[in-house]
Amino acid sequence: MNSLRGIDLNLLVVLEALLAERHISRAALRLQLSQPAVSHSLARLRQLLDDPLLVRGQGGLVLTPRAHELAGPLAEALAQVRILLGPGGFQPATARRTFRLAMSDYGALVVLPRLLRTVRKAAPNIDLTVTQSSRESMTGQIADGELDVALGAFAFEPEGVRTAALFNDDFACAVDAATVRDTGRLDHVAYLARSHVLVTGPTERGEAIDAAVTRLGGRRKIACVVPHWSVAPGLILGTNMVLTAARRTLEALADERLAIFEAPFTIPGFTYSMIWPEKADADPGHTWLRERVQHAAAVTETEDESAAISLRG
Repeated sequence: MNSLRGIDLNLLVVLEALLAERHISRAALRLQLSQPAVSHSLARLRQLLDDPLLVRGQGGLVLTPRAHELAGPLAEALAQVRILLGPGGFQPATARRTFRLAMSDYGALVVLPRLLRTVRKAAPNIDLTVTQSSRESMTGQIADGELDVALGAFAFEPEGVRTAALFNDDFACAVDAATVRDTGRLDHVAYLARSHVLVTGPTERGEAIDAAVTRLGGRRKIACVVPHWSVAPGLILGTNMVLTAARRTLEALADERLAIFEAPFTIPGFTYSMIWPEKADADPGHTWLRERVQHAAAVTETEDESAAISLRG
């Protein structure tokens, strides 16, 4: 076991930057060090940890399994050191830090743009790294400290994980407006007669929609399956296909060529939430980030309530 007396703790700051950037030159720029200095530190880290940490792969440097294991505990340890040695409270204007977030395409559409603008304005040296995975994987990564914040519709809260509801959402339908000129909407018979676009990704699989359709005694004919909300509205233009999606995504991607209307049957809505590691509660920087997430979601909620987009029906 290595003795702390023989370790330069500045190496851990270099390691944090290398794991985040996966590029020696970018890590050097981020740390305001020379590239040779970062390369030298990497060599020392490899010797200290007895692992190459970053190796050549397709498209550049990739993390070794050991480096992946270190990422979460390293971020947590450095956060605690910064709390211990830093000034009282959190100074966003001067802070240098990378927060690791996870969310689906949904969150990237309805929350992330406002969050990023808020963070960049108040804390220009705070970076956000955003990934996407299943709800189960995100929850596990939060519990293990590999992520700082995850956004999603979480059904359970494991031990060591905190949860805060951000807003509620429901489902609406969209079609090419030219195909519903007379009514501006579809009844359930016309809805089931048409083909559909289904958005299915790591966190959205359309179970709630299909369960509601099944209760009507019908079944959707899926003509196209895509992994991202952002591309779905454009796919139905010029066709008679139907897109049934979370209302906020349709509003975020609204197009005057689309007719957006209430679903012709009841689909249960969902609560969109933020989760984070319980151990981060004592971290002022983490608290600041969570407040920014809640603010971005609250702005979304307010704008949705006053939006000019009218749903026919």
